[in-house]
Amino acid sequence: MRSAGVGIVTTSRIRSIGDNSKLSMLTLFTHSSFRDCSGLSRRDFLRIGAMGFGSLSLPRILASRAAAPSSERDFIKDKSVVLLFLAGGASHIETFDPHMDAPSEIRSVTGEVATSIPGVTFGGTFPRLAKLARKMAVVRSFRHTITDHPKAIQHVLTAGHPAQVSMGSIYTRFRGTNHAATGLPTYMTLLAPEIDPQYLKEKERVWAGSGPGSLGPVYTPFDPSGGGPMIKNLELNISRARFLDRHSLLGMLDQLNRRIDSSGMIAALDQYEQQALDMILRGAGSAFDLSHEDPRLIERYDTSRYQVGKKLFRACTIGKQMLLARRLCEAGCGFVTVQSAGWDMHADINNPGMVAGMEMLGHPLDQAVSAFLEDVEARGLSDKILLVITGDFGRTPKINARGGRDHWANLGTLAFAGGGLKMGQVVGRSDLQAADPASDPITPHHLLATIMHALFDVGKLRVQPALPRDLLAFIEQAEPIRELI
Repeated sequence: MRSAGVGIVTTSRIRSIGDNSKLSMLTLFTHSSFRDCSGLSRRDFLRIGAMGFGSLSLPRILASRAAAPSSERDFIKDKSVVLLFLAGGASHIETFDPHMDAPSEIRSVTGEVATSIPGVTFGGTFPRLAKLARKMAVVRSFRHTITDHPKAIQHVLTAGHPAQVSMGSIYTRFRGTNHAATGLPTYMTLLAPEIDPQYLKEKERVWAGSGPGSLGPVYTPFDPSGGGPMIKNLELNISRARFLDRHSLLGMLDQLNRRIDSSGMIAALDQYEQQALDMILRGAGSAFDLSHEDPRLIERYDTSRYQVGKKLFRACTIGKQMLLARRLCEAGCGFVTVQSAGWDMHADINNPGMVAGMEMLGHPLDQAVSAFLEDVEARGLSDKILLVITGDFGRTPKINARGGRDHWANLGTLAFAGGGLKMGQVVGRSDLQAADPASDPITPHHLLATIMHALFDVGKLRVQPALPRDLLAFIEQAEPIRELI
């Protein structure tokens, strides 16, 4: 089990009222003394129970935070990012740049499908996404220079940060490690339950590349696949009936306080008391409970009929991962990395070739991402959730003798959807051989700047005195992809 070190909100056991014990209380705590942009240190104790007249209960903390000047946090936009990382390096040709006019050894082995954007096609395993192309923006000039898997993954996920700080860790350093209302970690990874040895390697590489680097372990993403106590710590530890009895006691104690409260916040306090109750009764762990979803929606996402692997196979979980990502964004998580392995399609002893690999992974990706885009739109969240699809690098323009493609960093897969960016377009061009950008290259540094501009008001962000100047400078040194902003 991984120890994420991200300050998870937990609940302590409540002692019974009676005997000679103290009055019971519910305590929520975290594990670090650092104060971040969420306004509370991670050692702050939020107690509900036998509070004195001058004490600060959880509802009052929520109310006080809301009453704080909005200018303190107005650089944070109400948006989230889902970064779908195709580990192993997805082919740019079989995904979003088919090149069907090129010679047979170059063009997409899965053919192409016309999209809803006139003159634009996607690879043949993406018919559903092709219909939704107007909701997407595809970059055909994305590149870097690294062809080694671990180094390339780290380079893309950190945008080349010299101290190996991932984009997600930069986000959580600016945003705060936990959501103020739900306690949910603001940076998570949704890793697939790989069993194939090669795919396990790719999974671990994504985990390593998602790390906090020099920021330290407090900014490591939370990995819910750790299971066990990590998830249980996000859930209420006592029965609803016992908690409601304690809430009755809290109500009686707060009633007297409210009689003498002349601050003008009495009416507002009811709202925050309910927010505190919701935070505890529902628990951050409820975001992982898919039983709350319509079974018909779950079926649309369900990709379990596809089997993923080379030597050992498992049911494909990309649909479940994308559904969880949407739920986590709704619950307050601002940066979710979704890992999908198997895209290293060399056609060798460890990896499938292009035809078999795209049949195995292309179809479920098409289903899962299209379900995600339609679901997000139906909920009115398209402008609030930005989906980014990328991977280690692209694949060689020419098919190898075994029917696979090898490592190629000069061009790679990069696509966006939502987040308030300009959709329905293709950005950049590749050359006739699908080997190099034929327009200005888009790099991981541009990707970082685009994501940060989607999540923050960068103009206001750069003048925040409490934020690390080196991280701010790293963002300011790159321009976002201008066609998207």
